[in-house]
Amino acid sequence: MSRLRSLDALVASGLCAGCGLCAAMVPSVAMRISVRGFARPAVGDLSETELARVLAVCPGANLDGPPAAPSTHAVWGPMQALHRAWATDPGVRHAGASGGVITALCTHLLATGAVDAVLHVGSEAHAPLRTVPRVSTTAAQLVDRAGSRYAPSPVLAGLDDALARHGRIAVVGKPCDIAALRRHVATDPSLPTRIPWMLSFFCAGVPSLVGTEILVRRMGLDPATLTGLRYRGRGWPGRMAATTADGRTASMSYTDSWGGELHRHLQFRCKICPDGTGEHADIAAADAWLTCDGYPDFAERDGISAVLARTEHGAALLAAAVAAGAIQTAPLLPAELMAMQPYQVRRKRVLLGRLAALRLLGQRLPRYRELRLWRNALRGGRALLRDLAGTGLRVLQGRHRE
Repeated sequence: MSRLRSLDALVASGLCAGCGLCAAMVPSVAMRISVRGFARPAVGDLSETELARVLAVCPGANLDGPPAAPSTHAVWGPMQALHRAWATDPGVRHAGASGGVITALCTHLLATGAVDAVLHVGSEAHAPLRTVPRVSTTAAQLVDRAGSRYAPSPVLAGLDDALARHGRIAVVGKPCDIAALRRHVATDPSLPTRIPWMLSFFCAGVPSLVGTEILVRRMGLDPATLTGLRYRGRGWPGRMAATTADGRTASMSYTDSWGGELHRHLQFRCKICPDGTGEHADIAAADAWLTCDGYPDFAERDGISAVLARTEHGAALLAAAVAAGAIQTAPLLPAELMAMQPYQVRRKRVLLGRLAALRLLGQRLPRYRELRLWRNALRGGRALLRDLAGTGLRVLQGRHRE
């Protein structure tokens, strides 16, 4: 496979994750929304040295798993502790995705002075369709901006600005964001103390902004007139809800929004993602879906998160938040998490088939190491072969390229 000679080539190959770290590292790079509705780098003059620095941390070029340890689970990765959990503050629990645990942990970090600010994403103030980096320094800001964003969300494009204005920050990002950030932090001795905590969540992929616009129109509203947009939260799973400048509101269930449309618009890089569960984070959270007839049940109820402390550092933070009364926990077994999150289990087991299709057809693909792909492929069965064929057809039709 030829060496990557530009970020444009990486984007054209369908490998850009849209994390935004390249824009934080190189002043001549800025993130934009592409014609297909994804966050992509607009690249100015880039020296060979700058390109090499970016590709060394880019999750579209390569991604290694954390070092294996006795506590590493074949599917779930590093796991110091696993619990059901929810925020003890009813307002935080209601506002956040699932049990509001990420919001409660960030609030705890601010309240104890462990960090000065939290870098995460939220809607743009005057263009709620757009998801942009946001920096929160108060609990009220965190709660107001809580909830999932099922859209392009280049959180790391805001890294330099957050570090310039604040001493120590926590970062909340998708698994690919945190994997890139962990590599970037390892290249600069000053960063580990400036970014002491990295939090993530289970991610099923990044949908195009086109998917959101389709849903807003399906709700009978004009995307250009929106003054507010939430994908979920305010309950579990919560409804997608939009508000317009003339006061009209509309909403749609999680099943109809994510399950009915948004999952059809995922960027290609997410279809070959080796880590949807935040293995590089200190703590990762997920929906602890109740199961019915072997499938997650999306009926509305009080939210419950599944929380994995992946590092000793993360386990200490989780224990401190529980001791402070910010979070309540209950037991959870890895086997129960398998039933709650069947999509994450399947994608891990079939990934090698998708990568094999790219390799057989001479396509560029990221370098993945230490992510237990062969071990999981042994459990892939016929689904692995079906995904090999499906990815091959996608490649032959050119649907993986941008």
